[in-house]
Amino acid sequence: MPITADHIRATLAGYTDAHPEEKAALAVVHELLDDGVDLTNRKEYRGHVTAGAVLLNGSGDVLFIRHVALGKWLTPGGHVEPEDANLIGAALRELIEETGITLTPSPVSPLPVHIDVHPIPANPAKNEDAHQHIDFRYLFRAEGEQPVKLQEEEVSAWAWRSADTLADETLRDRVRAALR
Repeated sequence: MPITADHIRATLAGYTDAHPEEKAALAVVHELLDDGVDLTNRKEYRGHVTAGAVLLNGSGDVLFIRHVALGKWLTPGGHVEPEDANLIGAALRELIEETGITLTPSPVSPLPVHIDVHPIPANPAKNEDAHQHIDFRYLFRAEGEQPVKLQEEEVSAWAWRSADTLADETLRDRVRAALR
């Protein structure tokens, strides 16, 4: 069963209950849901959900990938698919697809560690207009050594880096807190 608007709304509510200071910043997501916008449709350019995974290893480092289309170092993640039952499952699927990790990581919480709304530039090669991603980011811990085998059409490199190198301040602070 695909991800539903009710699931997105419930996840968003749980997150904003835990982080009430972010309600105003995420009001746009509520507005889109209230307007009946299908946030799982990647062709919905007012905004659509994506799912990301912040993976911590035993040393407390974060797995970064170099995203081919954006040319940036990011944490793994991507668009939800019709077969995804929930957002945390979509984040885990993206992590496994992009990195080839075979040992299933453990989620730190059933709620996202961070939800971020950010612009994505137009991509003429994919016939995509500029749009917004509503990125539900989940925190996972790796068990044991995690061999990485990249999905080369989307990812060109990988590296374990300090959580201090996470660009988003809120995400960085929350990951640091989880490490304590």
